[in-house]
This record gives sequence, C-alpha cells and structure tokens, in this order.
Amino acid sequence: MAHSPSAAAAETSTTSAFTAAVGSFLLWGLVNPIYFKLLNGIGAVEIVAHRILWTVVLVGGAVLVLKGPAAVVAAVGGWKRLGIFVVTTLLVTANWTTFIWAIVNNRLVESSLGYYINPLVSVLLGVLFLGERLNRRQIAAVAIAALGVGSLVVSHGSVPWVALVLASSFGVYALVRKKAAIDPVIGLLVETLLLIPAVLGYLLWLGGQGSFGHDLGGSLLLVLAGPMTAVPLVLFMVGAARLKLTTMGLLQYIVPTGQLLLGVLVYGEAFTAAHGIAFACIWAALLVFSADAFTTHRAARAAAAAE
Repeated sequence: MAHSPSAAAAETSTTSAFTAAVGSFLLWGLVNPIYFKLLNGIGAVEIVAHRILWTVVLVGGAVLVLKGPAAVVAAVGGWKRLGIFVVTTLLVTANWTTFIWAIVNNRLVESSLGYYINPLVSVLLGVLFLGERLNRRQIAAVAIAALGVGSLVVSHGSVPWVALVLASSFGVYALVRKKAAIDPVIGLLVETLLLIPAVLGYLLWLGGQGSFGHDLGGSLLLVLAGPMTAVPLVLFMVGAARLKLTTMGLLQYIVPTGQLLLGVLVYGEAFTAAHGIAFACIWAALLVFSADAFTTHRAARAAAAAE
C-alpha cells in the first residue's frame, strides 16, 4: 500500500533535514578549518569581529528582503525572549573565538577532541532535558564512543580547555536553540546584531593597525567570514529542528573526523596511539548507530505500509 500524503511529506522533510545536517558538519569539519587557516597571521579576536560584522551584513540583507524588519521584532518578542538571545549569543561567541584561536595556533587536533566530546554532550542533554530515550543499541554506540573519547582525554596529560569549551558551549547552545524554537536565520541575525556595538568599537579602535583594507585578497577573505559562518549554522539549525538531538549528536562525529584528518595529514600535527584508538571506537559506534537507525526506519516504513 502506498504511503499517505502526510507520511510521504514527513519522510521528505526528515530526509531534507538529514541532508542539511550532514552538509553543515562537512562544512565545519573540512571547509571552515581550511578557510580560517588562510587567515593565519591575523589575531583570533579580529577574525571573530569580522565574522560577526559580515554575518550581520549577509544575513541582515537576506532577512530584510525575504521577511522584513517586522519578523526580527516578532522573533525577539519581549524581555524574556531577548534574555534567551543574550544567552545564545554568549555561547556562540565563546565557541567561535575558541575554535578560531585553536586553528590559528595549530591546535586543530585539540579542537577535534572538543567536537568528539560534543556529540556525547548533546546526547546527554537530550536525555536529561528533552526526555529522549535510547535503546540498547544506541546506548552501546554511545558507550563505545565514550571509550574512544576517554582515551584521548587520558592521553592529553592536562585539562584540555579548548576541547571542553568547544564541547560544552555548542552543546548547550544547540539545546537552548531547540527548546526556544528559534528561527535559524533570524536567530543568527539577532545574536550577531547584539554584538555589533562591541565589534564596531573594536574595529574602530584597531584603525589602520587592523588587517582589513591593506590588500584585496586578505580583505575578501575576511568578508567571506560572513557566508562561511552563516551557511553551516543555518543548515545545522534546519537539521536540528526536525531530527532528534541524539541523532544530531552522533552525526556530529563528521566534524572532528574531518578536523583530525586535516590536522594530521595536511597541517602536520601529531597523531598518537590514543588518537588511533579513539578513531576506531568512534567509527565503530557510528556503525552500530547507523545499523540501528536503518533497522528502525525499515520497521517504521513496514508499519506505515501495513496501515
């Protein structure tokens, strides 16, 4: 029996969300690190300032054309809603600054450790705050991944602050965004707009000492910080709005795998035995989770066809 129109629409929506999520993680894991490496020699704070400025220009223009300023006012709503945006702004700023600092200071492998931990944080937050439940195969997948991450933490020899800041800031950011049901594009615009006074003040203070305007290539790279920021974040939020947080959490292993491979194979950072163990454990966990997802999806389609 054919699917009902509503079931077919739901399946299409889920597939689109899955595609958007995977696309965001590929951009974060491979494209963004390469791009920010090209800005090597520019301070992390200056890069973040331009990232915010050009994100406002890009996203603000799109929102004004497609939705109008009234949509931004409606999204903020009142003081309570504005307070939520202040929280998400602080979280995403901490994440961006730490990530860029790690890249320009040749700490991409440590950054990958943070994004290996982050999915576990997302899974934990989904269970604790969203009432999501894990079956036995999913629990096994999370346990195997945790074993691999644990080997990296133990081998680090000191508190991996870069990894911990990246994992905790983005995990909580995703949770707050999901619970508040914030529009992906307008939410990003409001978050960056809240930072514009500080950004403009900083760039004016830099004046001629800043990197922008000295050569065409470098200036264009700084302007590209806008789309390089907006596109993956919006794709992520499109996926997060439809998919379970536990699914998003495990898919996020695409990001640290890409970063780890870049750091070791392209930029010559160290790859230890602990990294090898973690890599094997995490991909074993992904295989377990993927097999469970495939089985669940096939059972759901069989049940829908029977109806």
